[in-house]
Amino acid sequence: MTATATVYHAELAWLDDRPTPDVRIEVDRGRITAVEPQQAPGPGATRLSGLTVPGLANTHSHAFHRALRGRTQHGAGTFWTWREQMYDVAGRLDPDTYLALATAVYAEMAMAGVTCVGEFHYLHHAPDGTSYDDPNAMGHALVGAAAAAGIRLTLLDTCYLAAGVDGAPLAGVQRRFGDRDAQAWARRVDRLTPEPDAHWRAGAAVHSVRAVPADQIPAVAGWAADRHAPLHLHLSEQRDENQACQAVHHRTPTELLADLEVLGPRTTAVHATHVTDLDRTLLGDHGAGVCFCPTTERDLADGIGPARALVDAGAVLSLGTDSHAMIDMFEEARAVELNTRLWDERRGHFSTADLLAAATAAGHRALGWPDAGAIAPGRRADLVTVALDSVRTAGGDPAAVVFTATAADVTHVVVDGRVVVRDGRHVDVDAPRALQASISDLTEERA
Repeated sequence: MTATATVYHAELAWLDDRPTPDVRIEVDRGRITAVEPQQAPGPGATRLSGLTVPGLANTHSHAFHRALRGRTQHGAGTFWTWREQMYDVAGRLDPDTYLALATAVYAEMAMAGVTCVGEFHYLHHAPDGTSYDDPNAMGHALVGAAAAAGIRLTLLDTCYLAAGVDGAPLAGVQRRFGDRDAQAWARRVDRLTPEPDAHWRAGAAVHSVRAVPADQIPAVAGWAADRHAPLHLHLSEQRDENQACQAVHHRTPTELLADLEVLGPRTTAVHATHVTDLDRTLLGDHGAGVCFCPTTERDLADGIGPARALVDAGAVLSLGTDSHAMIDMFEEARAVELNTRLWDERRGHFSTADLLAAATAAGHRALGWPDAGAIAPGRRADLVTVALDSVRTAGGDPAAVVFTATAADVTHVVVDGRVVVRDGRHVDVDAPRALQASISDLTEERA
């Protein structure tokens, strides 16, 4: 052991898909260097009481949507009426206010055990659509926010060019989302250049077949392919999207993407709620990922996606908190199983191991960090400790932690070897106060 190494002793650690007692974990320079079960703590070891799992990956986030929590849930409506409220918040942000809000949101994620987030970022320009002096000022605000909160970031810079599948021009606040075309988008994104070993990396996203014309999608996919970067996209979140795509292209969004040769192992389809049997086959045959965001999908009344059928077809499942109706990866994970029970009136579709894999290793791979998501030598030193003596977890089987724990049970979080949460509190950010202040600044005129 080198002089710079840190030793943790986990009461229980998630190894080989099960809780294992008395695990000694050695960390050096941000990497796990040794994992030894059935070991005494030894001198100088930091005790982790409870169950320690790998760092959680939040595959799909819109940080600014956090300002809507508790403000849009009452009353009637649809996704489309909710979207108007979202646009109102989107029109108020600038790089400074976005930095403040996103720092608070990412700190909340860290406190929930998230060690890496995929930010599906389309809030690019000034409210009138003109470019900032730094064309990536809003993206750089997100990079700074992740650094301040102590988590890793994959900035999924999103191409957003049209207001509908028919190619209608952007209007109102949508103008700040758009570049002139996919080539202009690529030129701007080319200026996002993380340093080696940075806490962030750049990926690409096609907002949806609604927002990127079919003839522009291959350029975005090509940019990602040339850089071996992740490519994400919203897919079949609402029935209206499918119907519009059928009307214009005479095929489903998934069929269109397959014909454009966009699907593949580095592609993650977010939601995939209203997919056909053929869609599921296409996603699985191409080895694509699917990211479910159950708390948002139920908050927006999107529907229940066919998670089990997609996984059985060969798609790889990951999880996200999307609009942040809540930030709790344990709730996202168990909701996949519980929603599937509502879907077919049967129990037992996904095990705890399946759901933890979706929340850890699969999510990190989808975000381009394949060296994270497991407690094993050589992996990034991301450790999340969950209390087993809270009113939620006491008396439960640790092997079923996904079905008992919540974000409030996370006590200790290590990201790349650095402690960011201790005793349930963020070590650098007063997250509740920061959230209150940043959201009040955005919404006080409407109060």
